[in-house]
Amino acid sequence: MLAALAGEVRQRPPFWLMRQAGRYLPEYRELRAKAGSFLDMCYNPDHAVEVTLQPLRRYDMDAAILFSDILVVPHALGQPLAFQEGEGPKLDPVRNVEDLKRLSRDRFHERLEPVYETVRRLSRAIPAHTTLIGFAGAPWTIACYMVEGAGSKEYAHVKRWAYGDPAGFGALMDLLVEVTADYLCTQIEAGAEVVQLFDSWAGVLPAGEFRRWVIEPTRRIVDLVKARHPSIPVIGFPRGAGLSYEAYVAGSGVDAVGLDTTVPVAWAAGNLQSRLPVQGNLDPIMLAAGGEALRSAAWEILEALAGKPFVFNLGHGVIQTTPPEHVAELARLIKDWPNRG
Repeated sequence: MLAALAGEVRQRPPFWLMRQAGRYLPEYRELRAKAGSFLDMCYNPDHAVEVTLQPLRRYDMDAAILFSDILVVPHALGQPLAFQEGEGPKLDPVRNVEDLKRLSRDRFHERLEPVYETVRRLSRAIPAHTTLIGFAGAPWTIACYMVEGAGSKEYAHVKRWAYGDPAGFGALMDLLVEVTADYLCTQIEAGAEVVQLFDSWAGVLPAGEFRRWVIEPTRRIVDLVKARHPSIPVIGFPRGAGLSYEAYVAGSGVDAVGLDTTVPVAWAAGNLQSRLPVQGNLDPIMLAAGGEALRSAAWEILEALAGKPFVFNLGHGVIQTTPPEHVAELARLIKDWPNRG
């Protein structure tokens, strides 16, 4: 994993999967039933370590990603957060400069100490050949949740604030840049060897606003992380960026870029991979479907991207209905790729 992110071409590409630890695994569901709320799992190092290790035992991925959630950052700033079964996260919305006064950095690291403890334990528990990935949500995506108060289809509140009061919205983004960089650096100091920025809602912005609220904050975070930890790779995942992927790669400063499912692999090979390693981008539904659909889609990605620096992954996270044996099939396919006759 680290060699591929440094620009080396491996005989077979390393692989890990977004949401590789989660509800598709029966052992996860068993622990989840005992653990209380989802946030309880995130803040309990015993549970979070166990959940992180579960897919490694089954599939021997090349990387383990910390089990947590991107919304622990606004929660640590004092924004009330709850995960409601079947409805997703719910937050008390922050929609103007006055609302920003409810947030505080005073106990930020204290509230996140259980996450750092999980990273410390994982750095000792994972196999030597496995890379430990820390992560955070990128500022735009975190702001979407903070302002909307939940997931959204139109992002009307957050866009209205960003477009109508860019200075006020910029104050929220400045705060998120600073605490996110500090959060990632503290994960690195606890043992993370790579960090990824998830910008799940990057694709909802027009090009000019994408540069202002996605690329520029990402660049600032990368600069802050690199000032403290220059050798740690940063992966950016601007989901839905479309034609703006090139601008993101050129302007964000990330060391590698995650491709969502919609990015044509031939285009990525010709336009992105000459600049930096790429990661992706199997459709999670292909993984759930299995069989010939899975094999054909995975082979197409490998044929297009495996000849240059590349990390195999999905174009989004593993879905709940994915049969575990399909993940095992994908792992075998990737590991056997050099011998495919």
